Amino acid sequence: MKKDKLNYKLINITAFMLLLYITISNLGTWFSILAKVVEVLLPFIIAFTIAYALTPFVHLLDNKIKRKWVSILIIVLLVTFIFLFTIFQILPLAYTQASSLDSNLSKGLKLLKDKFKLDFDIESITKSIKEFLSKGTNSFLSQGVSNLGSVIVCYVASIYFLAYMDNIRHTLKKFFLSKSNRMYMYFKGLDNELGNYIKGLFTFMIIEFLEYTILLKIVNHPNFLVLGILAGLMTVVPYWGGFITNIVSILLAITAGSYTLAGTIIIAAIVPQLDGYYTSPRVYGKTNNINPLITIMVVSIGGTLAGPIGIIASLPVYILIRSTYHFFRKDLKKAEKVVKTAVK
Repeated sequence: MKKDKLNYKLINITAFMLLLYITISNLGTWFSILAKVVEVLLPFIIAFTIAYALTPFVHLLDNKIKRKWVSILIIVLLVTFIFLFTIFQILPLAYTQASSLDSNLSKGLKLLKDKFKLDFDIESITKSIKEFLSKGTNSFLSQGVSNLGSVIVCYVASIYFLAYMDNIRHTLKKFFLSKSNRMYMYFKGLDNELGNYIKGLFTFMIIEFLEYTILLKIVNHPNFLVLGILAGLMTVVPYWGGFITNIVSILLAITAGSYTLAGTIIIAAIVPQLDGYYTSPRVYGKTNNINPLITIMVVSIGGTLAGPIGIIASLPVYILIRSTYHFFRKDLKKAEKVVKTAVK
């Protein structure tokens, strides 16, 4: 009778493997559906992310002021001022500097070609750069106008999320505790990991912007502000972002004189090392200390699967997967033993 008895564990494992196969074989479909959902919810996702990142600063201010609404108001006004200052003061200057990028790059490429006897077509490269800058500028302006409604929605939603973030967290805490203490501890760990990453990312973006803008200004780089903005934005692409920024800054400095070129090369050599070994570990903390090789692999995989969005989301997703694995590691080992026993 025992021999004829159904092995339900083996049936469950088989069903699980079948579902896993169906899921993996239809990854393209799942990603396209997910991309559409993310596109619709993107303003609210960005708003929640901004509020999530600003909440620790509200708490820090509230500890001194003891008035939460005043702390929220100060943070909102400060962020709004920075945003408006960027739009009306920094962007016009950045646009003026960006207009000379193609000519500076073409001059730099010509000097490289003549000095090192390199064989490449300067005109085609310059033409591609001009087309890229033209399309990028037009796309930025057109999208800025067409997405003005989304920007307003994102701004209002971020204020709402910031005002009610503590209530949202408390509600989620009660919900997870009602299910099980273990589930609450799991999501609390994820909250801690992602909170450290997002807060660190925003802080690191500001540091990179100030670092490159000030240092390149000191060496009289003609495009110091554009490169500072580029350095800040490219922090969402670890390693590759900094590498691209430094290469562009050196190419643009070739025609700016020996002092500027030498200073730019020194900055490109020293700043990434300073950021990698000193600034980044202290900003992100030990919990988000990820091996450089793994970071490059994760970013490459994210870019291959989902393009620019995949590059930006690759590290947060990896942090979620890593945290989940560490939390359920013992359970996974037990499941592995059960599978081996059932197969035998």
